[in-house]
Amino acid sequence: MEPDERPTGLPQLDRQERRVRLGADGKPLVPQRVPEIRPTPLQDVFIYLSIVVLVCGVIAITALELGTPMSSLWVKIPVAIGGAILLIVAGDATVRIWRSAFAWLPVDRGRGLFRFVWVAVIAGSMAVICGFMLIVFGA
Repeated sequence: MEPDERPTGLPQLDRQERRVRLGADGKPLVPQRVPEIRPTPLQDVFIYLSIVVLVCGVIAITALELGTPMSSLWVKIPVAIGGAILLIVAGDATVRIWRSAFAWLPVDRGRGLFRFVWVAVIAGSMAVICGFMLIVFGA
């Protein structure tokens, strides 16, 4: 059937291209969020674990500021607890950002690639955290 041929008795459809919403700068608008399909296991307790890490950091830093040596248990125990939880939380966040990067690539390639930069930064910061923990435990 040719495109101009229409069966008789059927309504004629007026096919038009769907308009793309444009921003003030004339570029097409991109969605602000991409839905998350598979949440990570720690998503519901992320804030609470971060609070534990914050409290452990406050204890360790306060102890060091008050003159406690790094070899003291007042420093080592909070660093062990807070550091381990921080590495777990950062790993969970890395997985979420990694997944969102692949979700953004078909929608907005720039945002997807930028999320890969976030993953690299978090991986580097996790290496720095491990280095600080080794310094404290080596003391």
